[in-house]
Amino acid sequence: MRQDAAKALEELFSEAEKDGIDIYAISGYRSYDRQEYIFTSKVMERGIYVANQTSAKPGESEHQTGLAMDVSSPSVNFQLTQYYGHTREGKWLVENVPKHGFIIRYPEGKEYITGYNYEPWHIRYVGKNAAEFIMNENITLEEYLGKV
Repeated sequence: MRQDAAKALEELFSEAEKDGIDIYAISGYRSYDRQEYIFTSKVMERGIYVANQTSAKPGESEHQTGLAMDVSSPSVNFQLTQYYGHTREGKWLVENVPKHGFIIRYPEGKEYITGYNYEPWHIRYVGKNAAEFIMNENITLEEYLGKV
């Protein structure tokens, strides 16, 4: 991850630990080749339509920016599942990521705006002011940037 995002992530994890919340980094920076492999695998498994809703094409992934992290917890066996949003850890994440400059990048009910399925595990660093505004207004990064 980029230095500012990595520092913010460390602070987020430290706060989680203090609050008795177990969250773990599952997937951060990805190279073009790694993203190509992930996307191609999804296409082969589920077809292009589903792959486009659940995974970015190589060159388009936020993971390639060094600003995104997928997180999970033992409560969901470290899986990246939509159920994570209903767990204690997932609910804590929504409440606490903005204080550290992160947003839940692909929120539930905003799929028609983001182009991706709901991903309660995918956090994106945008800085504290932007994160707090985005989360308080219940908008997406696209809406914040005026790309809708």
